Amino acid sequence: MMSYAQPTQEEFKALLENSSTIAVVGLSDDPTRTSHLVAAAMQQRGYRIIPVNPKASSILGETCYARLQDVPEHIDIVNVFRRSEFCLEVAKDAVEVGADTLWLQQGIVNEEAYQYAKDHGLEVVMDACIKVVDAVVKPNRG
Repeated sequence: MMSYAQPTQEEFKALLENSSTIAVVGLSDDPTRTSHLVAAAMQQRGYRIIPVNPKASSILGETCYARLQDVPEHIDIVNVFRRSEFCLEVAKDAVEVGADTLWLQQGIVNEEAYQYAKDHGLEVVMDACIKVVDAVVKPNRG
């Protein structure tokens, strides 16, 4: 069992520079929710946001998909706004669709999901806000 270590600033920078498409699992259509605020900020910084939310048809001007498996294009980062107990299932979906990175938002940690994604070749970030990290490692993007 590997133990998780947060990527270095350089690793975060490389990961984000090589990513353009972010599927946001658990993206809320409520503009006051953290997932919506973070996704909107990433969209403004030039990333393509793909909402994964079975209850909405469109968020931030983008078509929503019920599941990662329904997204018709390559996903660089699967950004997860779901409780920890749902993350292993999301990790399995991310592996199935061939995503490059599984990113669990700040406050979300799941060792099983980490191990599964790692074992299947994905980069994994846990307990970190993608918006904050992006602003720190790439301050002039967007």
